[in-house]
Amino acid sequence: MKKQRIGIVGDGLAGLMTALALNDLPTLDVQIIAKKNKLKKDKRTTAISASNYEFFHRVLDKLDKKLFWPSKKINLFYESNEKKINFLNFNEDNNNLLYIFENDKIKDILNREIKKKKIKIIRKNINKSADLDEYNLKVLCLGRNSKIYQSVIKSRSIEKDYKEIALTGYVKHNIKDISTSQFFLKEGPLAILPFSKNNFSFVWSVKKGFATENIAFTIKSKICEILKVKNINITNIQSYPLTLNLKRTYYKNDVLILGEGLHTIHPVAGQGFNLVLRDIKKLKEVLKYYTGLGMSIKSSPALEDFSNQRKSENIITGVGIDLTHNFFKQNKLLDPLKDIILKNVSKNDTLKKISKFISNQGLSI
Repeated sequence: MKKQRIGIVGDGLAGLMTALALNDLPTLDVQIIAKKNKLKKDKRTTAISASNYEFFHRVLDKLDKKLFWPSKKINLFYESNEKKINFLNFNEDNNNLLYIFENDKIKDILNREIKKKKIKIIRKNINKSADLDEYNLKVLCLGRNSKIYQSVIKSRSIEKDYKEIALTGYVKHNIKDISTSQFFLKEGPLAILPFSKNNFSFVWSVKKGFATENIAFTIKSKICEILKVKNINITNIQSYPLTLNLKRTYYKNDVLILGEGLHTIHPVAGQGFNLVLRDIKKLKEVLKYYTGLGMSIKSSPALEDFSNQRKSENIITGVGIDLTHNFFKQNKLLDPLKDIILKNVSKNDTLKKISKFISNQGLSI
């Protein structure tokens, strides 16, 4: 049977991982279509679950473990009356809970793998889905705001403007023992993500207009306060707006949206790219099944099947994270009740097991 041509539009992390995953299927001829102009380095970090780390192992022939910093411990803190309450801890002696990597380094590894496996990259700008008529399946991995999505979307998305920004950056330090942590502060949630012995990244979600003057000093002061250190070095400070966008329509005919174009969620739980990887895994499974039956992708219910299997988890996760973010916002009426709830959370082992399982495996098990 002649190979079916798959066009992956976009060469970000989602596009590269999709191309490498689908390239394993012998019935597919995978190509990447990317912009002519080179994008700047992505100086951010990403946290992935243990199960998604194993997916990286399956996609890459040889995984450089040094690029993935493992974490056996996650601590959650809540700021109440100027005190930081450590209300929940996840600890593993033998297993890693998650892995953290630097985006630009992993993207370089993926590009080398693309070259090694001779996956063709076509450099051209795509303005509409009709520009991709030569492909049996078009997969759009174009980030969150591509105008091309409008030709695919039928129904209204679940949308929300948080009127917040995420402040991100790298921190060099000399702290002996630091673990992955989430601090629910009065200004907004702040995550600490170690990616080497003396370096961690941070993601601090704050209201727009927060500390517009001398933002580096404000960030440094806050991190020194919560970690109880006197000096750190901060670099690569960036910011981006925070929104919720959950698509209800995933595809139209033979055009599929994937990556942040499907679901843009609040970073408070670090689940964004984990959802993307679960989508890619499921897409590979579905295409393997239908092409294995000798069916063409266009005439099969593959994209409908993929949509049905992934939409519920993506929406439930996105909405659940939105509710979590709202729960931890400052509220004078609810804060006393919130304190009582959080003080009892750490005693509930069943809740810890469930939340750990969902973070690692997702909801569609």
